[in-house]
Amino acid sequence: IAVLFFIILIISMCIVAIEVVVGFMGNGFITAVNSINWIKSKKISAADMILIFLSTSRFILQVTVMMYIHSLYFTDVFKLASVYKAFGAVWMFVNHASLWFSTWLYVLYCAKIINVTQWLFLQIKLRITGMVPQLLLGSLVVSSVTSLPFLWTTPSTYLCSSTGNCRENSTVHISDWDSSHLYILLLYFAGCFFPLVLSVVTSALLITSLCKHTKNMQCYVDSFRDPLIDVHLTVIKSIISFLILYLSSFAAQILLTLSTSQSQDAVKVAVSLVVAGAYPSIHSVILIIVNSKLKLAFRMFCQHFKCHLESVTP
Repeated sequence: IAVLFFIILIISMCIVAIEVVVGFMGNGFITAVNSINWIKSKKISAADMILIFLSTSRFILQVTVMMYIHSLYFTDVFKLASVYKAFGAVWMFVNHASLWFSTWLYVLYCAKIINVTQWLFLQIKLRITGMVPQLLLGSLVVSSVTSLPFLWTTPSTYLCSSTGNCRENSTVHISDWDSSHLYILLLYFAGCFFPLVLSVVTSALLITSLCKHTKNMQCYVDSFRDPLIDVHLTVIKSIISFLILYLSSFAAQILLTLSTSQSQDAVKVAVSLVVAGAYPSIHSVILIIVNSKLKLAFRMFCQHFKCHLESVTP
């Protein structure tokens, strides 16, 4: 059994390493392309601004994943209470901020695509582009509010003080563990609830809009392909894949929080790490695929890279 656990651990670490590399490259590519276009044109669209914030937060999130893995298997530095709290606050901040940025991106796409007649939705559709900087700043503020209280947690795991004095809390009552980790989970839920609800509402509006548009287009010949339907389907697939990835990562991160303090189940930790690491990596690839500008830039990059390899190869 020990050999099986070791094999599963090695395989999971290899998969997580690949996910981290893909995440670094994908999010770095998105940030670089949009930043270069911003510098060249001296202006930036609302979607590109959100993508820069989103990819940067995902990049930092990948770093926290690597630090977490390092703390689990290679070092005891995270047993310092101050380091544990600081890391937890940063992880929760970038996690919540990344979720908000993804939500605003799909809200922007939804506002541009759907045709609305209600006054409220029409006002949002007309003003959403100009509101993006305020929405991004507000997301940072809200993420700070829901993550900074992590600094006041009292973890009941084996921790050390800044002077190096360690204490084993094996004798604490289970209620102490419950209160500490329940507080962390409540903070996590508080920061995720509203953007997730907003994402679900956005996907519902897109699906409703697609159904209405398809019904209106039935009077045309079957051979006619309306490009707006393709746009609807692309955004719907993107937002649904985002929700699936995030909810899977959400569950995996909760399991990681519980397993690091209650159980040393190697299989559960390994699988949870793979699932949690997939969200920021795979979604960055999806964002490149569904964005025509990023897709074109990636094709040009691949062509230049191929030409460079051919030129240096004897």
